[in-house]
Amino acid sequence: MTIEISSDATQAAIVSIQRYFAENMDEEIGNLAAGALLGFFLKEVGPLVYNKAVADAQARLQAQVMELDVEVYEEAFQYWLKPGRPGKRRG
Repeated sequence: MTIEISSDATQAAIVSIQRYFAENMDEEIGNLAAGALLGFFLKEVGPLVYNKAVADAQARLQAQVMELDVEVYEEAFQYWLKPGRPGKRRG
């Protein structure tokens, strides 16, 4: 599976990689090299991050499904117990 990001996200990521290199590696990296590095990380590490995100979302959804009965449970035969219901007619 290929992980693709939008052109805007790609450009922002390239700028971020270039800044990281300038501030932390004491050297500059060109636009082409930063784009190649981004492509490498998307291909090599991207699936790991993606799979972790899917597993986290799945665990959260499963927890919510487990609580579904508590969240939406309604007691049956409550009509006569509610206040303000008319009593039985006499006469």
